[in-house]
Amino acid sequence: MSVTTAFAPLLDLVYPPRCPLCGEAIAAQKGLCLDCWSTLEIPSASGEDGITAATLYNDTARQLVLNFKHGRKIALAGMMARQIAGRLPDLEGEWLAIPVPLHRIRLWQRGFNQSALLATELCKLVAARPLVDGLVRTRRTPSLGGLGREERARVLDGAIAVREVHRSRIAGANILLVDDVLTSGATTNACRSALDQAGAARLHVACFSRVPEGRLG
Repeated sequence: MSVTTAFAPLLDLVYPPRCPLCGEAIAAQKGLCLDCWSTLEIPSASGEDGITAATLYNDTARQLVLNFKHGRKIALAGMMARQIAGRLPDLEGEWLAIPVPLHRIRLWQRGFNQSALLATELCKLVAARPLVDGLVRTRRTPSLGGLGREERARVLDGAIAVREVHRSRIAGANILLVDDVLTSGATTNACRSALDQAGAARLHVACFSRVPEGRLG
């Protein structure tokens, strides 16, 4: 029994578990209340295009991501990783879990890379090893919000690269690319391009939420 498990009853007594979205009392510190769970949209298919998403990006998923990323509720990483793991196909062979990187300035401002937290938690649940600094942002890019697909791709062109110290480790490896939200695919494609150039054997994308084609702003 882990220390966390052993002290869970005491933690629940001191800090009664609440839904991280609505504040409703729940049975344990690990999830949402039933009402909030019921508003999550789950994709009908998963992994068929090399992408596994735990949810579709609706108001509930958006609020979870905002609470996690900007509200600093980093404890949500475990729950979100469990949702992703539950939909991943079987990973045959050895895999490296590499998060989508943040530029060093944004990392300093936020204090953490949400995708790296997800990758670390995901590796506790699936047969993969984390490589949280496998990719690096070579330059700071503006927010992609409000940009179209072509503009996003243009902004990210050449902005992500494999970290040189890990190039030999990535060559020939199976890569699980981890992100919180997949929007247009521009960031994913920039990461894929860098990993392909480094000689990665296979790549599968794992994200908590995916924006459906018709909801791109």
